[in-house]
Amino acid sequence: MFLLALGEQMWKRFLPKYLEALGAPIRAIGLFGTCENVVDGLYQYPGGWIADRYGRRHALRLFVALATIGYVVYWAAPSWPFVFVGLVLAMAWSSMASPTLFAVVGDALPPERRAVGFTVQSILRRIPIVIAPTLGGLAIAAYGVRGGVHVGLVVTIALALITLMVVSRVAIPIARDYAPINVMSVWRTMPDSLRWLLASDVCIRTCEGLVDVFLVLYAINVVGLDAPQYGGLVAVQMVTSILSYLPSAPLADRIGRKPFVVATFVAFALFPLAVVMSGSFLTLCGAFIIGGLRELGEPARKALIVDLATPAVRARTIGLYYLIRSLSIAPAAYVGGLLWEASPQWPFYLAGVIGAVGVVVFVVTVDEAGAG
Repeated sequence: MFLLALGEQMWKRFLPKYLEALGAPIRAIGLFGTCENVVDGLYQYPGGWIADRYGRRHALRLFVALATIGYVVYWAAPSWPFVFVGLVLAMAWSSMASPTLFAVVGDALPPERRAVGFTVQSILRRIPIVIAPTLGGLAIAAYGVRGGVHVGLVVTIALALITLMVVSRVAIPIARDYAPINVMSVWRTMPDSLRWLLASDVCIRTCEGLVDVFLVLYAINVVGLDAPQYGGLVAVQMVTSILSYLPSAPLADRIGRKPFVVATFVAFALFPLAVVMSGSFLTLCGAFIIGGLRELGEPARKALIVDLATPAVRARTIGLYYLIRSLSIAPAAYVGGLLWEASPQWPFYLAGVIGAVGVVVFVVTVDEAGAG
């Protein structure tokens, strides 16, 4: 997780600018965000099934290998449609592997330690984001958008090859069982609280999806920042996230998950509003601090999903959860692109409203009693 995050974050935040440099219109950039969510959703359940069926180690090897091929396609893309092809392969890591990485925490740790376990995972992913986007921005400033992204991709490919060796050391045994693998059977094992968590999460991620792919365009094209400054904003966001994890995870294991999930959902709703009200690097720093606080309750939310999932179908339940969530929010980025054409501010305002709905749904409906 650390190695691939270090490589991916050198260029991933700049993919919208990379698409723009390859000639993509704004609707195509919005469509890219939508396709990302669709692929993310379609990969989640198969990823969980592979992890439950063949074991965590073999699953991770497959996902890293497919992602590496995707990075190569990104690097070789002569025009923007080829980036969509690379996406299908590269997301084997960020999407197919996600249920496996969740399940590893559930396999290895008791309920009272899972929020801390997810915090460790999150920090390992985010420490590289403190420095990598800034390095990527400097590479873009030195070599242009295409050249700078190519430099980051070469680094990522090298790190992915090392990661293939590292995942060979994952050796957590899983309990073999005769649980049904039919999707509807897995859905029926999900308690009502997990389904309501999913509903509120869909609202929150729709809020995020409306604006996420346009953040770099808003900062650079509208506010007037350069690429290294945008990389600096991402660093501010990630430092905030890491600092917020340290006190929240032990408390979430001790006093309960729900207050921390509420806090992170509120930050999701406020972030797009804070961005659209910013007009300078300094005010965007404040907005991205709020963006960093979106992670305050993320370990608690992930731990709550694992707590509520039936152990015998844990990876498949997680995969189904994210399949539904990602497919539900898939249109958001494309809708954001349509709204952007009318006014760059409109996607951000709508995102704030939908995020507020997600907060209310979660507060009213989700009960963590019975999780374990």
